[in-house]
Amino acid sequence: MAEHILQIIKKFNSKAVIFDLDGTMLDNNPYHLRAFKKYLQKIEREISDEEYNSRINGRTNRDVMEYLYQKKLSDEELMPFVEEKEGLYRELYKNDIAPVKGLPELLEILYKNDIPMGIATSGIQPNIDFMFDNIAIRKYFRSVVNSSHIKKGKPDPEIFLKTAGTLHVDASACLVFEDSIVGITSAKAAGMKVIALATTHRKEELAIADMIIDDYTELLD
Repeated sequence: MAEHILQIIKKFNSKAVIFDLDGTMLDNNPYHLRAFKKYLQKIEREISDEEYNSRINGRTNRDVMEYLYQKKLSDEELMPFVEEKEGLYRELYKNDIAPVKGLPELLEILYKNDIPMGIATSGIQPNIDFMFDNIAIRKYFRSVVNSSHIKKGKPDPEIFLKTAGTLHVDASACLVFEDSIVGITSAKAAGMKVIALATTHRKEELAIADMIIDDYTELLD
């Protein structure tokens, strides 16, 4: 079962693996979308699935909220919005939370082969803790970088470059798993190889990735 993914890692000359979180480790973007729609009812703002995918998915909460409110927000203005929306997301998802198919098995293979792993997410720490508290995968990751650790969100490469640095691996030697177009663009700008998951976008929209899969079971054959 391990041979396929290890061959891919060798093919890409990768020494470390970095995962996005939303839509990549958890197939949770429908729940984020529901939370946004519920939150936006309060401000009489509507959002389409297309707008969510193009302007919100993969971006930091600051970028998202400033887009929705069409103005710059101070930290004091931003945090109540973020806490309310993310609280709605966790409440909606708590009974359904599950990893993308094949993820735990993939993590175990990489772990047993001593391949360093990190997370590079535009999300916030409470959402990361929410995942770790419900899915027993915390031990696999040597580094977790979230939106509070960076100045520029995806598609800027900062978050992936920072994660590579914390893993002590050159950016060009990192393999990234991503689902969003802005995330793939970010990782490619960092000089990394990317395997895209078609959990959020159609495969034809993910053509800039080096490889496209539906879920991790395709790497376990």
